[in-house]
Order: sequence, then C-alpha cells, then structure tokens
Amino acid sequence: MTPDVATAADRIRPHVRRTPLWRVEVDGRPLALKLEHLQLTGSFKLRGAVNTLLAADVPERVVTASGGNHGLGVATAARLLGTQATVYVPVGAPEGKVRRIEAAGAKLIRAGATYAEAVLAAREAPGYYVEAYNDPSVVAGQGTVAAEIVADAPDVDTIAVAVGGGGLAAGTALAGRHVVAVEPEHCCCLHHALEAGAPVDSTVDSVAASALGASRVGELPFDILRAAAVSSVLVDDAELLSARDRLWEEFRLAVEPAAAVPFAAWLHGRVPGESVCVILCGANTDWTP
Repeated sequence: MTPDVATAADRIRPHVRRTPLWRVEVDGRPLALKLEHLQLTGSFKLRGAVNTLLAADVPERVVTASGGNHGLGVATAARLLGTQATVYVPVGAPEGKVRRIEAAGAKLIRAGATYAEAVLAAREAPGYYVEAYNDPSVVAGQGTVAAEIVADAPDVDTIAVAVGGGGLAAGTALAGRHVVAVEPEHCCCLHHALEAGAPVDSTVDSVAASALGASRVGELPFDILRAAAVSSVLVDDAELLSARDRLWEEFRLAVEPAAAVPFAAWLHGRVPGESVCVILCGANTDWTP
C-alpha cells in the first residue's frame, strides 16, 4: 500500500495542530523553520499515530514500543480517540518522556536495554501493534508535516529532516522537494543502508539516541528514500548540541537534541538549496538552557 498523505491530512486534521512555519535569518542566510516541536505531545509522532488508529477503525487495545516520542504519540492518540494503549520502552528511556507517556494515560512497561529489545517484548503483547515508522499509515501521517511546509512556503526547494527509523523522512520525500536526511554520525542506520543498498543493522551511540536510536531503518521508508534520491548527511554530537543551544540563544526555541540535527547540518553548510526549510521535530526533553 502506498502512503496517502492527502487522505491522512483530512483524517487527522480534527486531532492535531497545524504547526507554524517561521522564516528567519541566520548568519546572513535566509531559512525557514517548521516548528513541529509545538505539536501536541511535543513531537510529529502524533500525526502518524492518529492516522494509523483511525485507518484501523480505532482498535479496542493498542500496543507499541518506543524510545519515547512515538510512545507518547500513540498514548495521546489513544486517549484522544477513546481507546487504551500499552507502551513498552527500554529500561534507560529518558524519564521526561516516560513521565509524559504515563501522564497521557498509557500503561507503561520497561523492557530490554534497547529500542529493538523493547519491540520484541511489545510484539508478544495482546493488542493492535502500532509501528513506529515501517508502515504506510505512519509514513502518510508524518508526511503531513511536509505537506504543510509546501502549502505555506511553496518556494521551498529543499527540506532538511532528522532520521531515526525513517518515517518522517520518507513522508517528507513524498512532498516533491529535495530531502536532506540528517543523522548523528554514530547513530545513522539510513546512511549505512544507502551505502549497503539495503537496510542493515547499525550501532546506536549518540546523545540523540532516545529519538533517533533505530538500529535498522524501516524497509518501506528506505524504499521511498532511495527512490527519491535523498542526500544523506551526518553531524557529530558536539555539532548538534551546539545547534540546539543556538536555537535557544537566538530564537528562544527549546528543542531536544534530535530536533537540532538538521539545523546543525545547515549551519555547517551541508544542506544545499536556494530556499531551505529545517524541520524541528520534537521538544520532549528535560534539558534546561
């Protein structure tokens, strides 16, 4: 099934925020920022979760695994749509994200040391399993972010986006603009997959791992991203943390490390394009400026 972004946009509109697009200037260069960290739940993940549950006629019980943001999206989507959610997280999931998942009304279970281990445990549980990124309904929901960018700023020719499992990047690629897919250098499953020609297992070691810590890119996102000829770019942890701090110092935008990843790439001249938009994808962090 091909992700249907237009249908997803109509489906989720009553339940999610249309987030602002802000045109700024940084170091004398124009830039558009998609403020998706202002989404309900503080992350784009709500879009895919709502679309998936509605497409499945709101199952009576849903279950998922998450490093944090996806679980919060599913928990909130379940609450909004009147169903129950169980979320499995790794033992080391950030307390700020765990707290928010429980506050959204989900049953939270800690399982395994990594996201991959949490997935294995969650798939054994009863209920409708909500994929984090490797599903057409999820990709379509995440694709509504870029659809809003194109509607609000049709001059944008390049969109820079952070990559975890690839759902947001794949949805972005469906908008018909060049996509620069940015990852931390030691947390880059898409980069390794593009080099290998297929999804492969990758190590995960980054300050942004709670959001971008997929050890293997989803097969569906990979197929979409490879067909779209995305540019794969890497940044190191020092660069992304500096970019996060700069978003606060210059614009008073408080985002989590993962959200600063594409901005870091743009700051360092790794994002080509005459008119660039950077997606700030999340703000679920207990970081204090």
